[in-house]
Amino acid sequence: MNTRGAHGVPRLTLSPYVGSVTEPAVDLQANAKPYTVSELAFALKRTLEDSYGFVRLRGELSKVTRHSSGHCYLSLKDDKACIDGVVWKGQVRGLQVQPEQGLEVIVTGRVTTYPASSKYQIVIETMEVAGVGALLAQLERLKARLQAEGLFDAERKQPIPAMPATIGVITSPTGAVIRDILHRIRDRWPCRVVVWPVVVQGDAASTQVIAAVRGFNAMADGHPLGRPDILIVARGGGSVEDLWPFNDEALARAVSEGTIPLISAVGHETDTTLIDFVSDRRAPTPTAAAEMATPVLGELKAAVVDFERRLLRCASRGLEERRAHLTAAARGLGRPQDLVAHAEQRFDNVSNRLGAALARNVAVHDRQLVALTSRLSPQTFRHRVRERIEQLDKLNLRLNRSICRVVDASGERLVGLDKLRQSLDPNRPLERGFARVHRADGSLARSGAELQSGEAVTLKFARDERRAVVDGEAVNSERAQPAAAAPAPKKTPKPSKVPENQGELF
Repeated sequence: MNTRGAHGVPRLTLSPYVGSVTEPAVDLQANAKPYTVSELAFALKRTLEDSYGFVRLRGELSKVTRHSSGHCYLSLKDDKACIDGVVWKGQVRGLQVQPEQGLEVIVTGRVTTYPASSKYQIVIETMEVAGVGALLAQLERLKARLQAEGLFDAERKQPIPAMPATIGVITSPTGAVIRDILHRIRDRWPCRVVVWPVVVQGDAASTQVIAAVRGFNAMADGHPLGRPDILIVARGGGSVEDLWPFNDEALARAVSEGTIPLISAVGHETDTTLIDFVSDRRAPTPTAAAEMATPVLGELKAAVVDFERRLLRCASRGLEERRAHLTAAARGLGRPQDLVAHAEQRFDNVSNRLGAALARNVAVHDRQLVALTSRLSPQTFRHRVRERIEQLDKLNLRLNRSICRVVDASGERLVGLDKLRQSLDPNRPLERGFARVHRADGSLARSGAELQSGEAVTLKFARDERRAVVDGEAVNSERAQPAAAAPAPKKTPKPSKVPENQGELF
């Protein structure tokens, strides 16, 4: 059948029954417009999507690739053919089973083409395992992987509290399971039970159970409902498909990460799910889980009564034994009256002898005092006093002599220092008619060569000072003296003791 689209492009119609293509009638006489590649590709795409808009397909998964964008690309094959498939990012999380290499599945979707490479593919919307054998095989692979990660190790198991105050139950609120658990807890150990209602079958079961487990673990100690001391995840029996939500990997990891001890009671005794391996304890039935979580109140009361009876019996027996030991030990001791009477007699004897002993002691000390005083006389003390006075006079005389010598030596040093001070006084030569020449900046002119012609100077005398101006040039002293004149002999002054570091006077 030949139909035309909106742009006049013929649309190919595929027969879904025989798989043949009904070719459009070609009018050799007409001047037919040629297709472009894009027109033909999109015409085939629309034809496939219209004819195979819903397809249910069974096959084995291969070439499973998860792209960084979130899409999943795979291939479905059997022993004779292979078709490419894609699961868009929004559909991956909602799949009943996650794609894995070699898994046989049944998928539903629509067939379409990929015009860029002239390929057709199936866009997958749902995916389920093809059979029970494939489900179990997938479960075994998941179990082996989690076991390799250490989620099943006994070291991760938490102990079950002996007497819980609050028990959290995660199960369906309408089934018989919750009634059995509540009835069993009420009979054994009446305590607070907090029920988190969830569905226990279907696609939403695992998500709700995960939320319940994490919600209980997130409760604080001061929560109004009370933080549970232990959790019970319970469900009645069913087929493998019914119990499959409890084989979810995310649920197993949530249970393993929890801080509250958890008892798994899913199915009957012969049923085993993945949650049983990661939980802290596994119960064969929900009723058995309630028995594991609680003690028997009556048995505890009987045990307390028995302990009380045994404690009283032990205490009575201990008192009797100690009373017997005390009686036996008392037989070897004398009477208290006899012991006291003997001590009183000794006290009377000692008290009678005490007066005479004190009198004898006083007489002995009196004789010793008389003997000592007989050897003492005033003449002895006077002789010793005179000796000490003579020693003190000699010491005083030596001290005065030493002080006089030190004072004389210090006076001589002081006189010498004063003479040295007077000899070093720079103003003393001024009293003998000398004068000092100071330059304009106050510095001392030590030689005439330092002064310049016309330079202002200050002449410092003993009583006053005068300002002057230097005139003429410096005259050599050797040329100014006559050749025949002999220098008058100078008296060599007696050297005085002047410190080596003393400077010149001018």
